[in-house]
Amino acid sequence: MTKTDKKLSRRKFLRAGAVAAGATAATLAMPNVSRAQTAVLKVQGSWGAKDVFNEYAEDYVKRVNEMAGGRLKIDYLVGGAVVHPFQVFDGVHGGQIDAAHTVTVYWYGKHKAASLFGTGPVFGFNANEGLGWIHNGGGRELFHELQTQIMKVNIVSFFVMPMPTQPLGWFKKPVKSMADMKGLKYRTVGLAADLFQAMGLSVAQLPGGEIVPAMEKGVIDAFEFNNPTSDRNFGAQDVAKNYMMGSHHQATEYFEIMFNGTKFKALAKEQQAILQYAAEAASSANEWKGMDYYSRDLQTLITKDKVNVLRTPQDVFDAEIKAWDGLIAGLAKDPFMKKVMDSQKAWVKRVVYYGMLNATDYRGAYEHHFGKLPL
Repeated sequence: MTKTDKKLSRRKFLRAGAVAAGATAATLAMPNVSRAQTAVLKVQGSWGAKDVFNEYAEDYVKRVNEMAGGRLKIDYLVGGAVVHPFQVFDGVHGGQIDAAHTVTVYWYGKHKAASLFGTGPVFGFNANEGLGWIHNGGGRELFHELQTQIMKVNIVSFFVMPMPTQPLGWFKKPVKSMADMKGLKYRTVGLAADLFQAMGLSVAQLPGGEIVPAMEKGVIDAFEFNNPTSDRNFGAQDVAKNYMMGSHHQATEYFEIMFNGTKFKALAKEQQAILQYAAEAASSANEWKGMDYYSRDLQTLITKDKVNVLRTPQDVFDAEIKAWDGLIAGLAKDPFMKKVMDSQKAWVKRVVYYGMLNATDYRGAYEHHFGKLPL
């Protein structure tokens, strides 16, 4: 190689190094930014502004907006802003709203299988174990089948927050036995409405905001909604003083965050991922917040509001199980609903067996430190 060749090779090497260094500097100064265009989604909840569920919906919105870096934004609207709280399913499917924060039980009138994904029969699993079934036991695929093949709706959904067991509810007189409930005009929703009708009650299905006025006017004699915080926020303690804790009517439930399918599929893949994984993040955040809120407000109901908090009598639990048996037999006549319940039972038989067999004696430890529980 001549001196001239060596000089040319050296120049090429230096030039290549300079280009590589420049590229590296550019990468450091200006990282690979998504090309996804900014998208704005209008999301309505099924909740009033003062409901803790509205706060849970806002928790989800906050996570999406902060993670999306301005290229995806959710504008959140409270229940009733565009459509009735019970009509968000139609609003999302039809495109009047882009998305909704709701529960499947609010649209079970479209197909009763909706109630199996949140407020179905009691097989022995809690809501956290139920979310496990949705994510890892085939529930998500079955729900997709319900949406796309059976109902053929233009909706994509994610499930959020395993809710604690819902109390039997609020009564003007303490419930000492199942006999005290016979003939009552009672508010509940979903398959629980069929359950209590089978148990001899007269059932009205009302949104949360309509419960207290209905109680004041005598339209209903008793009601359940969801939890001590929501119940106290809308004034349950002002129209009834007996709060019965524990029930099989809605032992599990989760929020459903639903998106208009056309809108969702038009988003960039990373935007879709943010909507999905923000739901998982909000699920945990909501559950942990609920532990704090519900326990605090139950104590406030007892100490400040002088509410008589009681455990539901055993014969009411027994009557609910018997009524569920009758409903299950009827629901199983539908092949899809039978397939869903069979899937749930297979999951419960394995997962709950492990959980119960392995769980420590939490009650024994609690009573050792804090005294006997009043139940």
